[in-house]
Formats: sequence, C-alpha cells, structure tokens
Amino acid sequence: MTGTLTWQLLRDLKTSEFTEAGDTWHEVSNRSDSDRVRVDRAMSAKLRETQESESAEAALGRLQRLSRNFHYLHSECGLVRTALNGLAADLAEPQNQLKQALAEAAALKFTVNADGSVTFPATEVADLTGATKEAPGSSVRGSSRLPLEPPGFGAQGPSPLYPGHSFVKPLNPNAAKAQDIADRVARAVRSAAEIDARYASTLSGLRAEKGLDVTAATLKDVARDTADVRSTAGRHLGAGVPEDKSPAERKKWWDGLTDEQRQEYLEIAPDLVGGPDGIPAAARDEANRTYLPLLIDELARRDDGNSETKLNALRMIQDKLNKPSDPPMYLLGIGDEGNGRAIVSYGNPDTSRNVSAYVPGFRTKLNDEFVDDTMTRAQDTALGARSVDPSSASIIWLGYDAPQLADVATTGDAERGGQAYNQFMSGLATTNESKDPHLTAIGHSYGSLTVGSAAEQSGGIPGVDDIILVGSPGVGVDKAEDLGVGRDHVFVGSADNDLVTRMPSNQQSGAGFAGALVGAPLGPLGMAAGAYIAGDVADRGDDDLRFGKDPASEAFGGRRFLVDDGPHPVGDLGLMDAHSQYFTPTLDSNSAGNIARIVGGRPGEISTEEHR
Repeated sequence: MTGTLTWQLLRDLKTSEFTEAGDTWHEVSNRSDSDRVRVDRAMSAKLRETQESESAEAALGRLQRLSRNFHYLHSECGLVRTALNGLAADLAEPQNQLKQALAEAAALKFTVNADGSVTFPATEVADLTGATKEAPGSSVRGSSRLPLEPPGFGAQGPSPLYPGHSFVKPLNPNAAKAQDIADRVARAVRSAAEIDARYASTLSGLRAEKGLDVTAATLKDVARDTADVRSTAGRHLGAGVPEDKSPAERKKWWDGLTDEQRQEYLEIAPDLVGGPDGIPAAARDEANRTYLPLLIDELARRDDGNSETKLNALRMIQDKLNKPSDPPMYLLGIGDEGNGRAIVSYGNPDTSRNVSAYVPGFRTKLNDEFVDDTMTRAQDTALGARSVDPSSASIIWLGYDAPQLADVATTGDAERGGQAYNQFMSGLATTNESKDPHLTAIGHSYGSLTVGSAAEQSGGIPGVDDIILVGSPGVGVDKAEDLGVGRDHVFVGSADNDLVTRMPSNQQSGAGFAGALVGAPLGPLGMAAGAYIAGDVADRGDDDLRFGKDPASEAFGGRRFLVDDGPHPVGDLGLMDAHSQYFTPTLDSNSAGNIARIVGGRPGEISTEEHR
C-alpha cells in the first residue's frame, strides 16, 4: 500500500492479492532450488566423475558459482513469500475490526464519513420531569489511542452538543455509540498503517546487490534478511504453532502442513518448531541446528558469567554436531532459560524401537561438564543398547533446572521437571514409528526423583515400559509398584560407595556432625558422608532416605541390578566418584552392561544383586 491509508482503502483491500503474489515468488524459489540441485547432482557430479583437467576444474568453479546464485535466489524469494503471507495475515485482523465497526454503524443508521468521523441522528429523550425532548444529532471524531497510551488527539475535546464545555455527558445516547465506532475505525486504520510500514521496510530490504556473483557478503545478507523477516512475520508464523495443545495434536498440525510450509518454519522460525514435543525428531534436529548459531550469537552479545558458561557449552555442542558421530546425533532441544536447556539423542528416536531418555540430577547445567561427561553417558548407553538391539536410541534430557546446591534437599525442581518430562515422553511415544515402541525412563541422582515425580502424575509417564533408577536418594514413593509400570519393570542400580544413595531422611540425625569432622560438605551430603564413615549408624535398620524409601532396599521392591562398589569416598579421596560411573563401561562394566540390556529390550538377561 502506498500513500496515506484510509479506512476505505483498508475496507476494500484484498489480502488475497498478497498471498497470490507470495505464491508466485514461491514458484521462483522452488525453480531455483530445483535448478541448484540439477547443477550439483547432475552437472557438477558428472563432471567430477568423468573429467580431470584444468578446464574441467575451471568449469566446476563456474558451476559452483551458479549453484550459489540459485541457492541465493531460493532463499531470498522464499523470504519475500513469507513476508507477503505474513502481511496478508497481519492485515486481516484490523480489516475485520474495521468491517465489524462499519457493520454496526450501518445497523444503527450512522454515517461513517470520509475522514473517519461518525455522524449520528437526532433522537427523542426524556428529561428529569418526564417530558420528551429532541436530542440533536451530531458528528464525533475517533481516537486511535490504544489502552495504556497517554491521551492524544480525539481522546478529549469539546462536546459536540455543548460547545465550550468538555467532558459533559451528551444528552443523545447515540453519541456514545458513535464515539465507540469512530474510535474502533481509527484504531483499525492506525494498526494497519503500522503493519504496512513494518512490512514495507522489511520488503524493501530484500533487494539483491548489483552483479551476477553471490559473494560471502551477499550470503551474510541472507542471514540478516532472514532475521528481519523473522522479526516482522514472527507473529504470523507463531500464531500457527499449537503451543497449548497436546503432543499428538502438534504432530497432527505438523503433518498437515505442506512441504513448503514446513520448510518455511525450519528456515525462518526454527526456534518455534525445534522445541515443541510432538514435532518429529528429524524436523526438530534440523530446526535446532539452524537456531543454534543464532542462539550462540545472542549469548555472545551478553556480558555475564552465566551466559558465557552456556555459550561455551553450545559452541562445544556445535562442534560435536559438525563431526561424524556414532550413533548419529539429533538435537531435539536447546535454550538459555534457567540453567540452560539441551536435549540430545544418539540415534533417531522416531525410527528406533528401543528408546531411553535419561534425566540427569544434582548440579547438572548447560556447561562444559554437561557436554564432555553427561552427554557421553547417553552415547555410551546408546552404543551398549545397540549391541543388544541395533534399533536403539538414547537421549540425554536436560529439560528442567536441576538443583545446584541449596535446593538439593527440596522437591520443587523435581515436580516442575516431572511435568516437562511427561510432555517430552508423550511426544516420543507420539512420533515413534514403531507399532509397539519400548521406552525406558532413566533417572540418575536427583533426576531419579524427577522421574518419580513424573510417574506419580495421573496416568504415569506416557508410553514408558521400564524405569531405571541409579544413584538415587529416593524417588518420592515407598514402593516400586507406585511408579506405574509394575515392580518387575523398575530397575535399581546403587553402588555401595555412592554417598547420594545414603542421604539420610529429615528424621535422622547424628551423622551431620561426623561429616563435618572429616571436612565433608555440610547438609544432606555431609550427613551422608558422616553416616558412611560412622558405619551407617544413622540409617541402621532404617530404609528411609532423603526422598522416601531406599530404591535399593527390599522394602521398595524394585529389581536391583549388579553394579561395582565404586571408589571409596574417603580413602580414595573421591567423595562423588562412585556416584558418577554407572553409565561408563570403562569404569563400571557391570552397571553399563545391565543398563544396555534393559534399554535394548532384554531385561531378563541382567545380572542382579541382593537388596540392601
């Protein structure tokens, strides 16, 4: 739209013309992509296979240049299409508001004038004595002032019935109705004008530089143009994502999109589809790989230690993604909220029959230790499970804020994390392509309490067949059967030298002092260390831990599998070493092998040990 926007122009606007123009740009974008593929796969590939000469190398250089040009056209024309579709969608709302106001004016026999003012007719009204008098008609001008804005032109002024007097209640009841309609007309026009200006700026920026060569600077412009279109059309794209729906409904929405629509989200708004549970894993991976450098760039502009910690971890994840991985990595989620978010699968969880999702615990956050150590645990589990059944994948799920120190003795983080974990598992069950997938929930340390909290919710953990608890300080319930999968499907690994599995309950005492004497950390872990040194005095004859019955106890009733004792927490100067080796074959082959058999669908082959 050009010139001054009037309500008549807005009323008569055909938004379909924008979408039709967008379709034309989309056709150009598709043709460019097809031509690029033809150049790469047919011409360049054939030339490499059949020719070895300087002239052939020169020809390849020209073909690569042509391929870049086609890629540039594909990207930029696609951006134009998205912007035009967004413009049509965003203008539809103020246009509908205008048409509703015009319809009400016509029903009341008011006249909406060319300048947007509204004329209302005279009417008969009764005064205080009951006598009937004529209240004259008049015209009112609308105000485009929105809620919470300071008053501007049209928001106040002289009464149309009483010149020279402001804010006097008009005698004609039609005046208030006319004012409301005039204000709505003005606001609709103002909103449309702002939308028009925003998109005009974005579209004017989608212009190619002169010349036939696509340089590195030109490709950098594509990234800037993408961000600009994302900022402008984000509302249009975001409105389509069913954020408040179930994972099954999100999958149905995603499957119902055309290939072009899905690609639009993946290229322009990857952050909108990389995280929602129910979107297929391959699409989430593609979206998050696109979003990752944008998030890295955003964090790099911040100047605080927390952001720097997350930034370094994300760069490390990016390096891993850029290298071959066995099994292949799928980035199912990233974010900088809280202590950071990262969900990584080793193996495709949608095409694998056996899938595990491991919830880490105490002090886990998005840092270098998470990338180097915690992610490796999931990879080791995937490799082990694949040796049992090749159709296996394993996920590390950092989708919640694990307690860092002070909150380790509370359940709030676990309860919030359990809700998010259930949504994620519901998404896994929804997108998995197997007729009867085998899903395993794994909770380590405080993460076992998170898994327990998820299991306690109505219906339990969606789709889960087996639950593995390792290094657990309790899971919030006293019996394995309370976790919703049957006691025979609850597996417990608990190393004798793991202090976390000896965290005393709130009712126990006496070990904290002993822990302090040997320099162990104060609080529950210090009490656990003291209890260990004192020969488990605080827990003698008592199966209660910090968060309920000891999962390794006979009273709990789970299936305890064999693990190594682990290094002595004091004698070997490794207070937490025994707590951290359950998944690592080189440190605890018994535990890692048993976890692999359970995840791989052969729990009958695990080696067991007696309950505590």
